[in-house]
Amino acid sequence: MSTLEAYARRTRARGWWRDGLEASIYLIAAVGVAFMIAGGGLLATAPRDYAYGLGRMVGIVAAVLVLAQITLISRAPFVERAFGHDRAAAVHTRMGKVAFILMLVHVALILVVSAQYDGRSILAQTAAFWDLGWFMVAAQVGLALFTVVVATSLVAIRSRWRYERWHAVHLLVYLAIAAVVPHQFLEGATFRGAGAAWWFWLALYVLAIGSFVVYRIVRPLVLLARHDLRVAEVEALPDGSTSIVMSGRGLDRLGARPGQFLLWRFLDRERWTQAHPWSLSRAPRADSLRITVKPSGDASAAVRDLRVGTRVLAEGPLGIFTDVARTSPGAVLVASGIGVTPIRALLEEADGPCTVVYRVRSRTEAPLLDEVEALAAGRGAELVVVAGPRGTGWGTAAGESLAGLVPDVADRDVYICGPQRWADAVEAEARAAGVRAAAIHRERFEL
Repeated sequence: MSTLEAYARRTRARGWWRDGLEASIYLIAAVGVAFMIAGGGLLATAPRDYAYGLGRMVGIVAAVLVLAQITLISRAPFVERAFGHDRAAAVHTRMGKVAFILMLVHVALILVVSAQYDGRSILAQTAAFWDLGWFMVAAQVGLALFTVVVATSLVAIRSRWRYERWHAVHLLVYLAIAAVVPHQFLEGATFRGAGAAWWFWLALYVLAIGSFVVYRIVRPLVLLARHDLRVAEVEALPDGSTSIVMSGRGLDRLGARPGQFLLWRFLDRERWTQAHPWSLSRAPRADSLRITVKPSGDASAAVRDLRVGTRVLAEGPLGIFTDVARTSPGAVLVASGIGVTPIRALLEEADGPCTVVYRVRSRTEAPLLDEVEALAAGRGAELVVVAGPRGTGWGTAAGESLAGLVPDVADRDVYICGPQRWADAVEAEARAAGVRAAAIHRERFEL
């Protein structure tokens, strides 16, 4: 099998797995609705009966989407390898918006029709639900928490908040889910008989919540105990960024690859509550890992004060911004600013034709430029440093074009890492130059 055929086969396999996982969400929703119908959920003698049944149906689909959200953001390997962390996070966000709308429709239909059945006002019916049991009160509290999370996720609000504050509020979604789940099992007609539908939903909850608990709570603690990761060196670099080297036991067993990132939690008094996604800035070694951080906020500026010996809790590795995503032998690695960190790590183990395009304001402000130059020279890669004031596109006022810098860019994979708007401009130019969508690789860091 030729190299091109091997790349194509690997790309198709990952695409089939990703498409299969996405399709399974809709299949599971259909099965959930089918169980409801089989249980008499659409038996109706009046129009309002159909409205009530529709309300139940919408609630089932919302529950499936919420469980899919949990699974997508659980950092389970079967999700990460198929989607990549950024795409999984993006799908998670989109599903959250749809799920919230469906929840509102579910509540509205059930509330209005129930009020008609019982001859009550909407307010009186809301209070009457409390008489059914604590689980209905919990469900209403859960809906309120979902509303808070969705409201604070709006761009207009999130852009004004510090990340740490927004993330703390966002964690309320897990309390919301815990509050909503009981009413489905204790009040939902589909589940009262404890038959096949009951076990079907139980299996879904175990898979989703189990994945979350195992990969976001248990696994990081296991890795902490197994590898004993600690800060070994803190180096302030001339451009203002800071490199942190962490040492530990058997770090090759992590399975980390150049281009990936981890969520780092430094276990000292000031930082133990914060987890931040920072890329490896060199290829992982059996006894050490390194990140390089540019001060862009309170947390990133404070890493320079880390003490040697501080224990580190790491989640990951995450993302498919690696050579496993390659679709062709050649690569173009495009970086801007601190986005050079995963690019520098990828270059360390790059094979085949490779061109690095590094966009900087000036050489003195360019993180790790000396290392990139040495690696490019050692591996026979071409390095193009695009320096100068920002232009109208991704380059400078001189008007560099990606196709002009790399004439055969359409036949290569393009890896892009840098500020979002800048990366959008690079991606648009790559597409205009004929690069296939599957050959363009980016990673957007989301928790």
